[in-house]
Amino acid sequence: MLNVHQLNVFVIAAETLNFTQTAKRLHLTQSSVSQHIKSLENQIGVELFNRKGRSLEITDEGAVLLPMAREIVEGSIRAAEQMELLKSEVHGSLIIGCNTAPGKYILPIMLAKFHEHYPLVRIACQVLPTKQVQDGLAEGDIHFTLSNVSDTSGDGGEYQLYLEEPILLITPLDHPWADRGEIDPQELHDAQFIMREMSSGTYQNVKAGLQEVGVDIDKLDTFMEMGTSEALALAVEQGLGVGFVAKMILEKICPGRVAVVKVRGLNVLQPIYLGRQTAFPATAAQAAFWEYVRKAGIEIFHAVRDQSVEEIEASLAKISVGP
Repeated sequence: MLNVHQLNVFVIAAETLNFTQTAKRLHLTQSSVSQHIKSLENQIGVELFNRKGRSLEITDEGAVLLPMAREIVEGSIRAAEQMELLKSEVHGSLIIGCNTAPGKYILPIMLAKFHEHYPLVRIACQVLPTKQVQDGLAEGDIHFTLSNVSDTSGDGGEYQLYLEEPILLITPLDHPWADRGEIDPQELHDAQFIMREMSSGTYQNVKAGLQEVGVDIDKLDTFMEMGTSEALALAVEQGLGVGFVAKMILEKICPGRVAVVKVRGLNVLQPIYLGRQTAFPATAAQAAFWEYVRKAGIEIFHAVRDQSVEEIEASLAKISVGP
Protein backbone atom coordinates (compact mmCIF):
# COMPACT_ATOMS: atom_id res chain seq x y z
CA MET A 1 0.00 0.00 0.00
CA LEU A 2 1.35 3.42 -0.94
CA ASN A 3 2.34 5.72 1.90
CA VAL A 4 0.29 8.94 1.90
CA HIS A 5 3.10 10.92 3.47
CA GLN A 6 5.54 9.80 0.79
CA LEU A 7 3.00 10.65 -1.89
CA ASN A 8 2.63 14.13 -0.41
CA VAL A 9 6.41 14.58 -0.49
CA PHE A 10 6.36 13.51 -4.14
CA VAL A 11 3.55 15.95 -5.00
CA ILE A 12 5.40 18.91 -3.44
CA ALA A 13 8.65 17.84 -5.11
CA ALA A 14 6.86 17.68 -8.46
CA GLU A 15 5.56 21.20 -7.92
CA THR A 16 8.90 22.70 -6.87
CA LEU A 17 11.29 20.44 -8.85
CA ASN A 18 13.69 21.14 -6.02
CA PHE A 19 14.32 18.93 -2.98
CA THR A 20 15.60 21.88 -0.92
CA GLN A 21 12.38 23.87 -1.45
CA THR A 22 10.33 20.72 -0.82
CA ALA A 23 12.12 20.21 2.48
CA LYS A 24 11.41 23.81 3.53
CA ARG A 25 7.71 23.55 2.68
CA LEU A 26 7.32 20.29 4.58
CA HIS A 27 9.66 21.19 7.46
CA LEU A 28 11.89 18.19 6.68
CA THR A 29 15.56 17.79 5.98
CA GLN A 30 16.69 17.49 2.38
CA SER A 31 18.05 14.02 3.03
CA SER A 32 14.68 12.96 4.44
CA VAL A 33 12.95 14.18 1.28
CA SER A 34 15.41 12.21 -0.86
CA GLN A 35 14.85 9.09 1.23
CA HIS A 36 11.05 9.36 0.92
CA ILE A 37 11.27 9.74 -2.85
CA LYS A 38 13.73 6.86 -3.15
CA SER A 39 11.55 4.62 -0.97
CA LEU A 40 8.50 5.43 -3.10
CA GLU A 41 10.44 4.72 -6.29
CA ASN A 42 11.62 1.37 -4.93
CA GLN A 43 8.08 0.43 -3.95
CA ILE A 44 6.50 1.16 -7.32
CA GLY A 45 9.54 0.12 -9.36
CA VAL A 46 10.02 3.25 -11.49
CA GLU A 47 12.03 6.46 -11.28
CA LEU A 48 9.94 9.55 -10.66
CA PHE A 49 12.59 12.19 -11.33
CA ASN A 50 15.62 12.59 -13.54
CA ARG A 51 18.34 14.17 -11.43
CA LYS A 52 20.71 16.56 -13.20
CA GLY A 53 22.98 18.05 -10.58
CA ARG A 54 20.76 20.17 -8.33
CA SER A 55 17.89 20.34 -10.82
CA LEU A 56 15.05 17.85 -11.18
CA GLU A 57 12.91 16.83 -14.10
CA ILE A 58 9.82 14.72 -13.61
CA THR A 59 9.81 11.50 -15.64
CA ASP A 60 6.96 10.29 -17.83
CA GLU A 61 6.11 7.74 -15.11
CA GLY A 62 6.12 10.49 -12.51
CA ALA A 63 3.80 12.62 -14.62
CA VAL A 64 1.33 9.72 -14.78
CA LEU A 65 1.48 9.19 -11.02
CA LEU A 66 1.16 12.89 -10.10
CA PRO A 67 -2.62 13.44 -10.57
CA MET A 68 -3.40 10.16 -8.81
CA ALA A 69 -1.04 11.06 -5.96
CA ARG A 70 -2.74 14.46 -5.59
CA GLU A 71 -6.13 12.76 -5.44
CA ILE A 72 -4.95 10.35 -2.73
CA VAL A 73 -3.39 13.15 -0.66
CA GLU A 74 -6.45 15.39 -0.99
CA GLY A 75 -8.71 12.45 -0.11
CA SER A 76 -6.63 11.82 2.98
CA ILE A 77 -6.95 15.47 3.99
CA ARG A 78 -10.72 15.42 3.51
CA ALA A 79 -11.02 12.23 5.53
CA ALA A 80 -9.01 13.77 8.36
CA GLU A 81 -11.17 16.88 8.34
CA GLN A 82 -14.35 14.80 8.40
CA MET A 83 -13.04 13.01 11.49
CA GLU A 84 -12.39 16.37 13.11
CA LEU A 85 -15.97 17.36 12.36
CA LEU A 86 -17.16 14.32 14.30
CA LYS A 87 -15.21 15.65 17.27
CA SER A 88 -17.10 18.98 16.97
CA GLU A 89 -13.88 20.83 16.19
CA VAL A 90 -13.94 21.95 12.57
CA HIS A 91 -10.52 22.42 11.00
CA GLY A 92 -9.52 23.15 7.44
CA SER A 93 -9.34 25.98 4.96
CA LEU A 94 -11.75 27.94 2.76
CA ILE A 95 -11.12 29.90 -0.43
CA ILE A 96 -13.88 32.40 -1.17
CA GLY A 97 -14.18 34.52 -4.31
CA CYS A 98 -16.16 37.71 -4.69
CA ASN A 99 -16.89 39.87 -7.74
CA THR A 100 -19.52 42.34 -6.55
CA ALA A 101 -19.09 45.71 -4.90
CA PRO A 102 -21.82 45.00 -2.31
CA GLY A 103 -20.19 41.64 -1.76
CA LYS A 104 -16.99 43.35 -0.68
CA TYR A 105 -18.91 44.78 2.27
CA ILE A 106 -20.95 41.66 3.02
CA LEU A 107 -18.08 39.19 2.84
CA PRO A 108 -15.93 40.56 5.72
CA ILE A 109 -18.89 40.52 8.12
CA MET A 110 -19.93 37.06 6.95
CA LEU A 111 -16.43 35.67 7.46
CA ALA A 112 -15.84 37.39 10.78
CA LYS A 113 -19.06 35.97 12.22
CA PHE A 114 -18.28 32.51 10.87
CA HIS A 115 -14.80 32.76 12.35
CA GLU A 116 -16.29 33.44 15.79
CA HIS A 117 -17.99 30.03 15.64
CA TYR A 118 -15.18 28.15 13.86
CA PRO A 119 -11.88 29.78 14.88
CA LEU A 120 -9.74 26.87 13.63
CA VAL A 121 -10.76 27.35 9.99
CA ARG A 122 -8.35 29.35 7.84
CA ILE A 123 -9.94 31.61 5.23
CA ALA A 124 -8.60 33.15 2.03
CA CYS A 125 -10.59 35.93 0.32
CA GLN A 126 -10.16 36.78 -3.36
CA VAL A 127 -11.82 39.69 -5.20
CA LEU A 128 -11.73 38.72 -8.88
CA PRO A 129 -13.46 39.40 -12.22
CA THR A 130 -16.67 37.45 -12.79
CA LYS A 131 -15.15 34.98 -15.28
CA GLN A 132 -12.29 34.09 -12.94
CA VAL A 133 -14.68 33.57 -10.04
CA GLN A 134 -16.86 31.21 -12.07
CA ASP A 135 -13.90 29.31 -13.54
CA GLY A 136 -12.29 28.98 -10.12
CA LEU A 137 -15.48 27.57 -8.65
CA ALA A 138 -15.96 25.08 -11.50
CA GLU A 139 -12.37 23.87 -11.23
CA GLY A 140 -12.42 23.57 -7.44
CA ASP A 141 -9.79 26.29 -6.89
CA ILE A 142 -12.46 28.42 -5.17
CA HIS A 143 -14.84 26.81 -2.69
CA PHE A 144 -17.51 29.54 -2.40
CA THR A 145 -18.46 32.71 -4.26
CA LEU A 146 -20.47 35.82 -3.57
CA SER A 147 -21.37 36.93 -7.07
CA ASN A 148 -23.91 38.92 -9.06
CA VAL A 149 -23.96 36.14 -11.66
CA SER A 150 -25.54 32.73 -11.33
CA ASP A 151 -23.83 30.25 -13.65
CA THR A 152 -26.56 27.96 -14.94
CA SER A 153 -24.24 25.63 -16.85
CA GLY A 154 -24.10 23.26 -13.90
CA ASP A 155 -20.34 22.89 -14.37
CA GLY A 156 -19.24 22.24 -10.81
CA GLY A 157 -21.27 24.95 -9.10
CA GLU A 158 -24.49 25.36 -7.12
CA TYR A 159 -25.93 28.85 -6.67
CA GLN A 160 -28.60 30.24 -4.36
CA LEU A 161 -29.98 33.79 -4.31
CA TYR A 162 -28.60 35.39 -1.16
CA LEU A 163 -30.07 38.89 -1.38
CA GLU A 164 -31.20 41.56 -3.83
CA GLU A 165 -29.62 44.99 -3.52
CA PRO A 166 -31.45 48.10 -4.87
CA ILE A 167 -29.58 50.15 -7.45
CA LEU A 168 -30.27 53.88 -7.13
CA LEU A 169 -29.81 56.97 -9.31
CA ILE A 170 -27.63 59.50 -7.49
CA THR A 171 -26.79 63.11 -8.37
CA PRO A 172 -24.62 65.86 -6.88
CA LEU A 173 -26.39 67.86 -4.18
CA ASP A 174 -26.49 70.96 -6.41
CA HIS A 175 -27.94 69.14 -9.42
CA PRO A 176 -31.35 70.40 -10.71
CA TRP A 177 -32.89 67.00 -9.97
CA ALA A 178 -31.65 66.89 -6.37
CA ASP A 179 -34.67 68.71 -4.92
CA ARG A 180 -37.29 67.12 -7.12
CA GLY A 181 -37.34 63.65 -5.61
CA GLU A 182 -38.72 62.03 -8.78
CA ILE A 183 -38.25 62.50 -12.53
CA ASP A 184 -39.75 61.03 -15.69
CA PRO A 185 -37.68 58.39 -17.50
CA GLN A 186 -37.26 60.51 -20.64
CA GLU A 187 -35.59 63.25 -18.60
CA LEU A 188 -32.59 60.96 -18.24
CA HIS A 189 -31.52 62.06 -21.74
CA ASP A 190 -30.85 65.57 -20.34
CA ALA A 191 -28.03 64.57 -17.98
CA GLN A 192 -24.40 63.54 -18.28
CA PHE A 193 -23.86 60.03 -16.92
CA ILE A 194 -21.01 58.24 -15.24
CA MET A 195 -21.46 54.51 -15.85
CA ARG A 196 -19.86 51.27 -14.76
CA GLU A 197 -18.13 49.25 -17.49
CA MET A 198 -20.52 47.37 -19.77
CA SER A 199 -19.41 43.96 -18.50
CA SER A 200 -20.33 44.77 -14.89
CA GLY A 201 -23.43 43.41 -13.20
CA THR A 202 -24.52 46.93 -12.24
CA TYR A 203 -24.48 48.11 -15.87
CA GLN A 204 -26.36 45.07 -17.15
CA ASN A 205 -29.06 45.35 -14.47
CA VAL A 206 -29.49 49.09 -15.07
CA LYS A 207 -29.68 48.50 -18.82
CA ALA A 208 -32.46 45.92 -18.37
CA GLY A 209 -34.35 48.16 -15.95
CA LEU A 210 -34.19 51.17 -18.25
CA GLN A 211 -35.49 49.11 -21.17
CA GLU A 212 -38.61 48.37 -19.14
CA VAL A 213 -39.35 52.10 -18.82
CA GLY A 214 -38.61 52.81 -22.49
CA VAL A 215 -35.05 54.15 -22.19
CA ASP A 216 -32.15 52.87 -24.30
CA ILE A 217 -29.00 53.10 -22.21
CA ASP A 218 -26.89 53.49 -25.37
CA LYS A 219 -28.67 56.77 -26.14
CA LEU A 220 -27.85 58.36 -22.79
CA ASP A 221 -25.03 60.91 -22.63
CA THR A 222 -22.36 58.75 -20.99
CA PHE A 223 -19.09 60.67 -20.87
CA MET A 224 -17.21 58.68 -18.23
CA GLU A 225 -16.83 54.99 -17.34
CA MET A 226 -15.66 53.76 -13.94
CA GLY A 227 -14.20 50.39 -13.03
CA THR A 228 -15.67 50.35 -9.51
CA SER A 229 -18.93 51.52 -7.98
CA GLU A 230 -17.01 53.27 -5.22
CA ALA A 231 -15.17 55.43 -7.77
CA LEU A 232 -18.45 56.18 -9.53
CA ALA A 233 -20.10 57.32 -6.30
CA LEU A 234 -17.17 59.60 -5.44
CA ALA A 235 -17.19 61.07 -8.96
CA VAL A 236 -20.88 61.95 -8.58
CA GLU A 237 -20.15 63.48 -5.18
CA GLN A 238 -17.54 65.72 -6.86
CA GLY A 239 -20.17 66.99 -9.29
CA LEU A 240 -18.88 65.27 -12.43
CA GLY A 241 -22.24 63.79 -13.42
CA VAL A 242 -25.01 61.45 -12.34
CA GLY A 243 -24.94 57.67 -12.09
CA PHE A 244 -26.40 54.45 -10.77
CA VAL A 245 -24.93 52.69 -7.71
CA ALA A 246 -26.04 50.00 -5.30
CA LYS A 247 -27.69 51.29 -2.14
CA MET A 248 -25.04 49.65 0.02
CA ILE A 249 -22.27 51.53 -1.80
CA LEU A 250 -24.11 54.82 -1.31
CA GLU A 251 -24.53 54.17 2.42
CA LYS A 252 -20.86 53.23 2.89
CA ILE A 253 -19.09 55.69 0.59
CA CYS A 254 -20.98 59.00 0.47
CA PRO A 255 -24.02 59.04 2.81
CA GLY A 256 -25.71 62.44 2.80
CA ARG A 257 -23.23 63.85 0.27
CA VAL A 258 -25.24 63.01 -2.85
CA ALA A 259 -28.94 63.12 -3.66
CA VAL A 260 -31.03 60.05 -4.46
CA VAL A 261 -33.49 60.64 -7.29
CA LYS A 262 -36.34 58.28 -8.10
CA VAL A 263 -37.09 57.56 -11.77
CA ARG A 264 -40.81 57.00 -12.24
CA GLY A 265 -41.50 53.29 -12.85
CA LEU A 266 -37.83 52.25 -12.54
CA ASN A 267 -37.01 49.55 -10.01
CA VAL A 268 -33.56 47.98 -10.43
CA LEU A 269 -32.42 45.19 -8.15
CA GLN A 270 -28.97 43.62 -8.27
CA PRO A 271 -29.08 39.95 -7.24
CA ILE A 272 -26.22 38.55 -5.20
CA TYR A 273 -25.78 34.79 -5.29
CA LEU A 274 -24.01 32.52 -2.86
CA GLY A 275 -22.32 29.74 -4.81
CA ARG A 276 -20.40 26.63 -3.85
CA GLN A 277 -18.38 24.12 -5.82
CA THR A 278 -19.94 20.68 -6.04
CA ALA A 279 -17.42 18.89 -8.25
CA PHE A 280 -15.59 17.54 -5.20
CA PRO A 281 -16.84 16.23 -1.84
CA ALA A 282 -17.24 19.01 0.73
CA THR A 283 -14.71 19.14 3.54
CA ALA A 284 -15.82 19.67 7.13
CA ALA A 285 -14.96 23.37 6.93
CA GLN A 286 -16.88 23.81 3.66
CA ALA A 287 -19.95 22.00 5.00
CA ALA A 288 -19.92 24.12 8.15
CA PHE A 289 -19.57 27.38 6.19
CA TRP A 290 -22.40 26.61 3.77
CA GLU A 291 -24.74 25.66 6.60
CA TYR A 292 -23.82 28.68 8.72
CA VAL A 293 -24.15 31.45 6.14
CA ARG A 294 -27.48 30.14 4.87
CA LYS A 295 -28.94 30.16 8.39
CA ALA A 296 -27.36 33.46 9.48
CA GLY A 297 -28.22 35.45 6.34
CA ILE A 298 -30.55 37.99 7.98
CA GLU A 299 -28.21 38.52 10.93
CA ILE A 300 -25.28 39.12 8.58
CA PHE A 301 -27.26 41.51 6.37
CA HIS A 302 -28.32 43.71 9.30
CA ALA A 303 -24.78 43.72 10.70
CA VAL A 304 -23.48 45.01 7.35
CA ARG A 305 -26.06 47.79 7.29
CA ASP A 306 -25.12 48.91 10.79
CA GLN A 307 -21.33 49.03 10.35
CA SER A 308 -19.08 51.62 8.75
CA VAL A 309 -16.42 50.83 6.16
CA GLU A 310 -13.77 51.09 8.88
CA GLU A 311 -15.64 48.64 11.10
CA ILE A 312 -16.06 46.20 8.19
CA GLU A 313 -12.34 46.38 7.43
CA ALA A 314 -11.63 45.75 11.10
CA SER A 315 -13.87 42.67 10.97
CA LEU A 316 -11.83 41.30 8.09
CA ALA A 317 -8.60 41.96 9.96
CA LYS A 318 -9.75 39.73 12.83
CA ILE A 319 -9.72 36.57 10.74
CA SER A 320 -6.90 34.71 9.05
CA VAL A 321 -7.01 35.65 5.38
CA GLY A 322 -4.88 34.86 2.38
CA PRO A 323 -4.04 36.87 -0.74
